Amino acid sequence: MLAKATPSDRRAVVDALHAWYGAGGLARPEQIAPPGDWLVWICLAGRGWGKTRTGAEWVRERVRSGRARNIVIAAPTSADVRDVCVLGESGLLAIHPPHERPHYEPSKRAVTWQNGATALLVSADEPERFRGLQADTVWADELASWRYPDAWTQLMLGTRLGDPRICVTTTPKPCALVRDLVESPSSHVTRGTTFDNRPNLAPAFFRSIVSRYDGTRTGRQELYAEILDDVQGAIVSRAMIDAARVATAPELARVVVAIDPAVTSGEDADETGIIVAGKAVDGNAYLLADRSCRLSPDGWARRAIDAFDEFGADSIIVERNNGGEMCEQTIRIVRRSAPVRMVVASRAKHVRFEPVGALYEQGRARHVGSFPALEDQICAFTAEGFAGGGSPDRADAAVWALSDLMLRRGIGWSDIPYAA
Repeated sequence: MLAKATPSDRRAVVDALHAWYGAGGLARPEQIAPPGDWLVWICLAGRGWGKTRTGAEWVRERVRSGRARNIVIAAPTSADVRDVCVLGESGLLAIHPPHERPHYEPSKRAVTWQNGATALLVSADEPERFRGLQADTVWADELASWRYPDAWTQLMLGTRLGDPRICVTTTPKPCALVRDLVESPSSHVTRGTTFDNRPNLAPAFFRSIVSRYDGTRTGRQELYAEILDDVQGAIVSRAMIDAARVATAPELARVVVAIDPAVTSGEDADETGIIVAGKAVDGNAYLLADRSCRLSPDGWARRAIDAFDEFGADSIIVERNNGGEMCEQTIRIVRRSAPVRMVVASRAKHVRFEPVGALYEQGRARHVGSFPALEDQICAFTAEGFAGGGSPDRADAAVWALSDLMLRRGIGWSDIPYAA
């Protein structure tokens, strides 16, 4: 029947299939922008709630109504902006019917609509790119995972055209930026859980993933979108990390890449922790990068070597407890001359963490930017053990790095001499 329909009838059908608002639309009431004189609408929701679709549809509606001409779309990394906000299944291109679809220009990092509205695509990993931007409409995705808080500051300063509005779509993290935003009188907060969108999510997702984390601290954050307080009895608090956080590191005397390798790979496997840290001429340690991943042995080895080259590291430290000599051999397949040093843990994880926790308490372990996933793990160590969900792979790698730089003796591990 559709093949015999007139062009206008076919367009009407296509428009109906892409409808978000109205009686026949797909949006739930909480996914529609609220009325009122707010500056920031923050959708604080669990995984699978529909945050990406909500942000993309909000931008689309602002463009159609003529209220959006100068748009900024920002996400934690360039890949996130491209693969999630623009090209994703719920991204800008997918939600528009073909006759309304905007033009995406990757080389210009821009999306342009037929009415002339333009969205600039910016990575929060490059805060300097936010300087000089002016916008009437901003979509900030996964704000809680932005590494540099200054990116948000610059973005706010540039949202000053027309009737400026900002939509933030994020799974919550207990960071100062999100807490301050939620408490701001200029914000409207919409909360939601993974279960709100259950009819549109795969049953297998609930059987395997949701059931695994429901009832855990990770589930409270990732599924129920709770902003969690510090773990009771935590050795390191978020306030300690925030107090010592810096935008850049001073001159570094040494840099190491530390690896806590996973035994297996795949979606359900533990992560391979890969942390880059350096010791500066001021005597303090600086965490420079978190390159942790779920990749094959060849994949994580190449990722570690890339970090080694990028930061001009002196050595690669690998925990031998998981994988034994295979881990060293894996790295040497990628680069035979890599200065690998294997280490063996002889004490429990939380015992090894305690002297590193003292560095944080003294303000001698400093983070260059923000590392939300790593900081979640660091702040889950207590004197009795690890209170977070899963394995603290990122934190373990950070312990190896900081211990090598600052605490080479008496922490419950020993070197295995380097051998080419």
